[in-house]
Amino acid sequence: MTTATGAAFAVVGPSGSGVAAEGAGRRGREPEPPPAPEAGTEAEREPEPESAAAAFRFRGMWMATVANRDWPSRSGLTADAQRAELLAHLDRAVERRLNAVVLQVRPTADALWPSPYEPWAQCLTGTQGRDPGWDPLGTAVAEAHARGLELHAWFNPYRVATHADPTRLAASHPARLHPEWTVPYGGKLYYDPGLPEVRRFVQDAMLDAVRRYAIDAVHWDDYFYPYPVAGESFADDASHARYGADFPDRGDWRRHNTDLLVSEMAARIEEVRPGVAFGVSPFGVWRNAADDLEGSDTRAGVATYDDLYADTRKWVREGWIDHVVPQLYWHIGHPATDYTTLLDWWRAAVRGTGVALRIGEALYKAGDPAQPAAWQDPGELSRHLELAAGRPDVDGHCFFAAREVTEDRAGALAAVVADHYRARARPPRR
Repeated sequence: MTTATGAAFAVVGPSGSGVAAEGAGRRGREPEPPPAPEAGTEAEREPEPESAAAAFRFRGMWMATVANRDWPSRSGLTADAQRAELLAHLDRAVERRLNAVVLQVRPTADALWPSPYEPWAQCLTGTQGRDPGWDPLGTAVAEAHARGLELHAWFNPYRVATHADPTRLAASHPARLHPEWTVPYGGKLYYDPGLPEVRRFVQDAMLDAVRRYAIDAVHWDDYFYPYPVAGESFADDASHARYGADFPDRGDWRRHNTDLLVSEMAARIEEVRPGVAFGVSPFGVWRNAADDLEGSDTRAGVATYDDLYADTRKWVREGWIDHVVPQLYWHIGHPATDYTTLLDWWRAAVRGTGVALRIGEALYKAGDPAQPAAWQDPGELSRHLELAAGRPDVDGHCFFAAREVTEDRAGALAAVVADHYRARARPPRR
């Protein structure tokens, strides 16, 4: 997830080999309509949507745990206090007429569940590896479902730490046991995506949660290879020499590594728990048109294909993912990365693939005095939904993030609810 500046949020904040068959989703599944409510249920008694946007199936919010961004509010709270805060966030999502929560459960190669692969997350107790005395992910799944919310488990595949000192990790941390797996870069520590054993390990670690819990989706954000840092090179010479000999261009080899991570994970999710969706939330620009005629008419300083080595459009075309949630964190009329331009580019990218398009929305910018004038207007987000309402191939929106859903300092989400979400949406199909 990135902030307004495009810098890595964690501190606080060309083409595929062909289009999938018409209407086919991941592994050939066709999208299904949501089931009809049973007679006499609350859903059946609800009023009809007040606008076209209200009919969108997906209304989500991200809940970030890295550095205690959204939850828990600070590390070291008691188990009861952590649980109370979690339930308050879920209740607020229901009050805001949302129907899905995307909870970050593996923020820095640690876990919000009792994982046999990785230590307990530092954000819970303040000490990585310390048992918090409860099962946050298990509780989140059960309590979200009890409220009619989907629970999407958000994992970060390769980020190990928001610092570069391995001695600060839990003694049992795999990155300490296998220092050859890691690369320090930009003051942070990452796993090397070029190592097959790393790719298999991070998949195993994430799939443990899929196996244990009835989560509705596996969710990845925009961190694959790290965002570029001026004056630094990502030190993967050894893995490139060992595994990249068939790729004259290192960028192609890195994209191949990321492709393998995505395609293999898609197949393994289906093996472990069929029906669990797989979604990715990339940075909003695949490529600029100046670098690729099929790119968007934008002038972004970063592009997923060129800088993060993530060919997100290919994953859509190959049907490896079920939904894509591009982070369109700019306002309508932004001179370099216009919201409308990118909305329409992504609509074209998913057309005919069966991959659902959901738009990541920058609620955190609304009312922030450091942001452009457009974000001082509480109606900016409502205009985003109004644009999408006239484009029926947009399947909904996801708001960053839970803290802002609660605070709503400029009233932007209240305006969205009033303008578009007056009827409670039925939860997406599980």
